[in-house]
Amino acid sequence: MDNEELQKLWSILEEKHTPPDIGDEQMISFTDFMKIRDLISEKCRSFFTAKVFAKLLRDDPYGRVSIAQLFSYIMRKVWLQQTRIGLSLFDIQGLGYLKESDLENYILELIPTLPQLNCLEESFYSFYVCTAVRKFFFFLDPMRTGKIKIQDILACGFLDDLLELRDEDLSKDAQETNWFSAPSALRVYGQYLSLDTDHNGMLSKEELLRYGTGTLTRAFVDRIFQECLTYDGEVDYKTYLDFVLAMENRKEQQALQYLFRLVDLHGQGYLDTFTLNYFFRAIQEQMKLHGHEPVKFEDIKDEIFDMVKPANPLKITLQDLTNRCDTIQQRC
Repeated sequence: MDNEELQKLWSILEEKHTPPDIGDEQMISFTDFMKIRDLISEKCRSFFTAKVFAKLLRDDPYGRVSIAQLFSYIMRKVWLQQTRIGLSLFDIQGLGYLKESDLENYILELIPTLPQLNCLEESFYSFYVCTAVRKFFFFLDPMRTGKIKIQDILACGFLDDLLELRDEDLSKDAQETNWFSAPSALRVYGQYLSLDTDHNGMLSKEELLRYGTGTLTRAFVDRIFQECLTYDGEVDYKTYLDFVLAMENRKEQQALQYLFRLVDLHGQGYLDTFTLNYFFRAIQEQMKLHGHEPVKFEDIKDEIFDMVKPANPLKITLQDLTNRCDTIQQRC
């Protein structure tokens, strides 16, 4: 369905709606809903079924549905279909998934169609594409297979955020919270450049230690360089993006997996007292440097175990942390 067909459909819905309205919201009964089938194109008719009507039915006393909600539902389905076709064009092998380079090409071609990205210089496009693609792969490919199912891309909601940039009147607040916006991409890349003090395009341990407010411990940063891909002992922009995505989305399962892998010192699948003490000693050193009174490890250890409530009272697993995060989110 093209824009002309959608506009025609909206006009018909407004004309054939079923009074009375609920405030400013126009409604339509099932009888009038089915009559519209004879007035619309073959493409539209697939949306005018009893199943669709029942799906949108709420608590209207007359058993009607909102025409605005109906139209939004149709728009969403049309968008999904168009986007699936667009993504499938980059699925060169026709296997239903995209490799990193495929998704990079898709987003690169999408940039000129997004008015909110008009401010970007073409020289920044490659960095923008890298920043955008990294979010898809960090969250949808946690096992690092190098490919993502097109079905997962459509279902995750990230494309909604990306295509939100078509709105020329998108508010400043909305842009600041959207990873794919120009201000967000420029912020992340700008931070990377400011950390890269020797301007070689990579980050050393000493440079990454300055991240944020400079409170990362050397023990933690050492683990990043042990677990993540490095080039001559330094990390590149992609590795930095994974780190930033984990730090900025710590409640998400993929971020928990990433961070757990870093603090799981011996790769044993759990955190014990020895592991916690190893990282806490580094925190104590930081506290002393900043003139704070060091806290006793035993007090902190007991508090951590009480808070997480692990299945095994001597070990904390990733599943324990996941369960605890789920519990907290349910209470909020």
